[in-house]
Amino acid sequence: MSLISNLRAAAAVLVLSTAPALAQDKILNVSYDIARELFEALNPVFAADWKAKTGRDVTIDQSHAGSSAQARAVLEGLPADVVTFNQETDIDTLVQGGLVPENWRELFPNGASPYYSLPAFLVRKDNPKGIKDWNDLTREDVKVVFPNPRTSGNGRYTYLAAYAYALDANGGNQEEAQEFITKLFANVPVFDTGGRAATQTFAEREIGDVLITFEAETAGIAAQYADKEFVRVTPSVSLFAAFPVAVVAANAEKNGSTEVSNAYLSWLYTPEAQKILAQNHYRVTDASVAAEFKESLPEVKLVTVNEAFGGWAKIREEHLSEGGILETLFNN
Repeated sequence: MSLISNLRAAAAVLVLSTAPALAQDKILNVSYDIARELFEALNPVFAADWKAKTGRDVTIDQSHAGSSAQARAVLEGLPADVVTFNQETDIDTLVQGGLVPENWRELFPNGASPYYSLPAFLVRKDNPKGIKDWNDLTREDVKVVFPNPRTSGNGRYTYLAAYAYALDANGGNQEEAQEFITKLFANVPVFDTGGRAATQTFAEREIGDVLITFEAETAGIAAQYADKEFVRVTPSVSLFAAFPVAVVAANAEKNGSTEVSNAYLSWLYTPEAQKILAQNHYRVTDASVAAEFKESLPEVKLVTVNEAFGGWAKIREEHLSEGGILETLFNN
């Protein structure tokens, strides 16, 4: 080989060795306890979409625990790029910690909630206790399983939904609603810290007559434990449960993931993602996808936190604060 050929070969090796590696993106999605299977279905589809649009690969890591516990973990240093929670107050906690902008609800459509659900019931084969509505859960012969509302967004929604039902049934009488909740709490044999643990208590440890969790989760559990022939029950009244999302701006900027983090959450509103959400039994915001799955989602009277409680700020002040209504009733 000539000297010129050798020089050319050496130059080629030098160019190859100094060329930048193919760009790689990586984000951590910190989410609520029962969302594992949902994001296992969503993430590969987003990764393929991102690759097609940008030519870049993306790795999406997941972290799951009770929503409120996750918010505290992010405050304490868990490096979330995005959060996909099941309660708005948990994102507001990150706002107070300076990690998420105050206007986070305005940064994505529908108040930054691409899908929603509601607390519903799962009962044992043939529904032997005849459980149909919230009032059945305060009977002496019924044992109820749901996660601790002080540590779990799932459990907190159950508490608020039961409270809203009681207000709806008694004409808004607060004292009677609190008596109802006291009876409900007394029928709970064990308060697990998150929704997944509560599911295991009901389905695997076979404790309780009814499990209360998000409607979407009741369908997933029934399918997972098909041999047990659990029955799904939709109550007459329940609480609209938004599933809010946000970019943890402070972390994303530090991690260089702001672009892909915003794209990830925006993608949840696309028909492709909405269909996956609906297939996982969540109620979705895309009208055409919602119509396609209408038959699988029974009608239910849904009340909002604004209608029943005057908004999340009032709930935090009156119910969730130290010494508030929840703590008082929980310790009765």
